[in-house]
Amino acid sequence: MAVLVKATPDDLTIYDTTLRDGTQGEGISFSVNSKLRIVEKLDHFGIDYIEAGWPGSSPRDLAFFREAAGLRLGHARLTAFGSTRRSGIPAAEDAQLATLLEAGTPVVTIFGKTWLLHVEQVIRTTREENLAMIGDSVRFLAAADREVLYDAEHFFDGYRDNPEYALATLRAAAENGASHLVLCDTNGGTQVHEMEEIVGVVRERFPRLRLGVHAHNDCGLGVAVSLAAVRAGAVQVQGTMNGYGERNGNANLTSILPNLVLKQGYALACGEHLAKLRDLSLYIDDMANQRPDLRAPFVGASSFAHKGGVHADAANKVARSYEHIDPAEVGNRTRVLVSDMSGRTSIMMKAREMGLEVEARSEGMRGLLETLKELEYRGYEYESADASFKLLLERVLHGRESRIVLHSYRTTIVEESLDGRELYTEATVKIAADGHPMYTVADARGPVGALDHALRKALLPIFPNLEQVRLVDFKVRIIDSNEGTDARIRVQVETSDGQRSWGTVGVSDNIIEASWEALRDAYEFRLLLEEGAEGAEKAARRITATA
Repeated sequence: MAVLVKATPDDLTIYDTTLRDGTQGEGISFSVNSKLRIVEKLDHFGIDYIEAGWPGSSPRDLAFFREAAGLRLGHARLTAFGSTRRSGIPAAEDAQLATLLEAGTPVVTIFGKTWLLHVEQVIRTTREENLAMIGDSVRFLAAADREVLYDAEHFFDGYRDNPEYALATLRAAAENGASHLVLCDTNGGTQVHEMEEIVGVVRERFPRLRLGVHAHNDCGLGVAVSLAAVRAGAVQVQGTMNGYGERNGNANLTSILPNLVLKQGYALACGEHLAKLRDLSLYIDDMANQRPDLRAPFVGASSFAHKGGVHADAANKVARSYEHIDPAEVGNRTRVLVSDMSGRTSIMMKAREMGLEVEARSEGMRGLLETLKELEYRGYEYESADASFKLLLERVLHGRESRIVLHSYRTTIVEESLDGRELYTEATVKIAADGHPMYTVADARGPVGALDHALRKALLPIFPNLEQVRLVDFKVRIIDSNEGTDARIRVQVETSDGQRSWGTVGVSDNIIEASWEALRDAYEFRLLLEEGAEGAEKAARRITATA
């Protein structure tokens, strides 16, 4: 029995499969608790369907669905995923279908075979039995009062191979109660024009059924073909946050959603929450223990970053001259990158971004430009080292003196062989911290660790608030590779105090010296933050006292 629903653009829904298909991506995994929290986050954001796992695939997913029974979702429909019944077994006796029902979700999505290659050579059954497997499974689940979405696996490959059989598989699902026919580009090889053409054909054959699209990104077209499918009549888009998924990933919802809402005018349920999109993207990355993609469209840190002086100058005057949307619409912001390509406007904008007022034509600005170009010629880069750049601004423009003054340091590699060969590094550091002379010794497995331990040991008695500061990332790049092992080294360090993170940079032909510069700046910047907080607090006390 066909579901008599006339599909219109107003019916467009978003189906998130981050917690199922996304976890098939390399290095992507979520605990049960993380999945529960992500479901709540996606629900609050306005996602319509959340596919949360395959109950029959792992004990973790079974545990999740047991816990998920206690969730109180305000908008989203939680969905369990599985396959059609096995060949030769009645749907009522198929253990996997029974597990789908036991998951207790209001929606069930099942996939079936569309491509004869899979029917005859992978699951090794007949064409007729495959159609029966699809129809029986959909009918069984629909009779149990579930909304059933049918995922036509490898639909576009199957259609190119045998169009009539591919359409027959859809008919088997449609006639037995499927609410949506989802066309899956499982191998990710479909081109944009093919997607629009084939979805158009299916739209004509099934004018009263809701069509969906499930695309992968193997050709880098996951977003593009998803948007093309909507143009051709699909009213459901499936994808994952941040494009997680097998091989090259799934269609990326963090790109699809703003395109649909901001560029094409669709009134999605999540449209009113789009300003939280970047926060959601970062939250998902955090839950998956992944580093955010700086160049991700809309939500990446580089999405609205300007480096060229001409670009920055134009964007400062008229933001839309080099920004296709207002970054705030997706929760992002304009950033200015400084380099030897930077002009006065770039540096002025960057300084303002950091809370400093700088006159573009001042003598200090002229000196800063010269200093910056010289440093970048030597190999310094400040695009990922905002903290070092802020310290540079303070030194050159305001004459700020360092609170951490180095007198000397030394690192020594020590080999012990009492109970077996063991290497470690010992570091000694002699500094003045706010004028207090400190001399410390510490060790660690490597020279950078030993240097950091010795520096912390010297700083904490004077600056106890630095206790929470920790190195979270460390990168080393060779600058002039023609010099081989004598090349200059650029070290970039990312540091966090548990609430904020910042980047610093050091350059030298000695990796220990470059590391020292980056580490020193990391601590120096944290002290600068404290100075700002103390100044604001003192100002607030003065205002209160005056009142």
